[in-house]
Amino acid sequence: QVQLVESGGGLVQPGGSLTLSCVVSGISFGIVAMGWYRQAQGKQRELVATITGTGPHTNYADSVKGRFTISRDNAKNTVYLQMNNVKPEDTAVYYCNRVIGNFEWGQGTQVTVSS
Repeated sequence: QVQLVESGGGLVQPGGSLTLSCVVSGISFGIVAMGWYRQAQGKQRELVATITGTGPHTNYADSVKGRFTISRDNAKNTVYLQMNNVKPEDTAVYYCNRVIGNFEWGQGTQVTVSS
């Protein structure tokens, strides 16, 4: 059974930084393209960053490009999201999941950007 466990969220001031982690179990993690998604209150879930299994190659939504960095450690079955220069509009619940063919969603981790 696939399990996704996100952590690292919290309250951060505008301009600050935060690193999210997602531990994945139950799959051959190293070959799976993974993504970080977010869902703000009252809005649809959106994909903000992706990383391939090998390479790896990354891609970002325009709204986070230059501020967020996605990475992975295949030995630890973990994908990360380094968030720098955060803005109030980054406030959302953040989730990780496979990019093509989502697994059942984890509980996510809340990120709140506020002064």
